[in-house]
Order: sequence, then structure tokens, then C-alpha cells
Amino acid sequence: MAGRSELVVSFGEMLIDFREFMFYRNPSADMLLTHAELNVELIKRAAVFHYGSISLIAEPCRSAHLRAMEIAKEAGALLSYDPNLREALWPSREEARTKILSIWDQADIVKVSEVELEFLTGIDSVEDDVVMKLWRPTMKLLLVTLGDQGCKYYARDFRGAVPSYKVQQVDTTGAGDAFVGALLRRIVQDPSSLQDQKKLEEAIKFANACGAITATKKGAIPSLPTEVEVLKLMEMLEAWKYCDAVMLLVRDIQCSLIAISIVLVAEI
Repeated sequence: MAGRSELVVSFGEMLIDFREFMFYRNPSADMLLTHAELNVELIKRAAVFHYGSISLIAEPCRSAHLRAMEIAKEAGALLSYDPNLREALWPSREEARTKILSIWDQADIVKVSEVELEFLTGIDSVEDDVVMKLWRPTMKLLLVTLGDQGCKYYARDFRGAVPSYKVQQVDTTGAGDAFVGALLRRIVQDPSSLQDQKKLEEAIKFANACGAITATKKGAIPSLPTEVEVLKLMEMLEAWKYCDAVMLLVRDIQCSLIAISIVLVAEI
């Protein structure tokens, strides 16, 4: 691609409760990737092949993307799909929806945000019946991230929700990437978590913590946490939950004692 491509330039605008991205591609190097330029041996060694939808927009990159998926699948890798919707890059909403869903059935793991859920289903809801419109029998796991509300998960034999870790948000850029990257790492470490609800929830808690820490700092890459930082946050917040539970128990006991005292006084 040397000598015939440019770098993609992106701009992000961050305001309170608002985030917008702008891109300049005329075209950029990523759009010009061909299947002949794929590092086939690297793809074959991968435990997970994770991809988005932006590379589906134009040729020759689209064909390279599809070929890379085929190679990874044939080599036994998990296919992980995060659409990472960027409407401004697509010719139209209709084309975006069609092409994003064109490879839906091939993924083992899919992660969507609540915004992407509405975009793909046309329904402004995160209820189970809406989410299940995106479920496919070939999937092993479907995730819906809900920002500071945590995420919902759907596996073949069980489903549930895992709350987030409450933090002071500064910049949510990269939080979703941190979440899915951390979760995939845990799944690779223990693939049985896809069939074990307790293990999966523990993996999602770890991923939630990664996403939460990322949102406390500016920038998508500099904000990514280390494993030590993640475990420290989890331990600290779990300790706070324990303290809160103890305080609630003490309050309940105090209320019970007051009620008993009132009854005794009334009887006297």
C-alpha cells in the first residue's frame, strides 16, 4: 500500500452527555488493504479474531475482511464482532444496517451498545425480546453494553445482567474496547466460561472494571488500565459493598429495636 494511501484522520468532540466523531478518509490506508496483503500465518495462530464493521464499507478492504474471517474460522479461532457503528462513514443508514448484518451469522461472540441495538432492530428498548432479535443459533455469546448501567449477556443456556462499577467519568472513548478486550482475554484463559454462568459473570465483572477505569481518564489508549489496577478497583469496591451491607444490617437492627421498644412502652 506504500505510495498510494493516506492516514485516516479522526476528530472527537466531547461535551457533557455528548460525544461525536468526525473522520477524513480520501481514501486512507485501511480502506486499501487487499486479501493478498493479509498476514495469513498470524491470523491462523490467533485464538480470537476480533473485528468491527468499518472495514465492510468499501472495496478492496471488504473482501480482505471477509477472507480474514474465513481463514480464522477454518483455523479454529473464535470470531468476535463489535460493529462499532460510525454512521458518518457509511453512504446511508440502510447500507450500514444491511452490511453490518450481512456477517452477523458467522460470529461466535457479538458485542453491541444500546445505541447499536436500537439502530439494528429499529426499537428503542433493551428488553430481552428486543435483544433476542439479534440472537443467532450459531452464537456462543451476545452482549449488550449499557454504559454506567453495566451489561446484559445471553448465552445458549443462560442469560443475565452484570452491574457496572460506579466511577467518576471523564471520557468514555475506548471504554467499550477495553471491556470487550478484557472479556475476550478471560474467555481465552478459560473457554469453559462460555458454558458456566458463574465463570462468565466473573469474567464480565473484570471486563466492566476495565471499561470503568478507562472512562475515568482522557484518551482511548492512555486510559487503558493494567491488570493490577483492575483487580485493585474490584477489591476496593467489593469492600465498599460489604461495608454498605453491614451498615444496612445495622440500620435494620436499630429499626427493629426501636419498634420493639415502642411495643413494650405501649404495653406498659
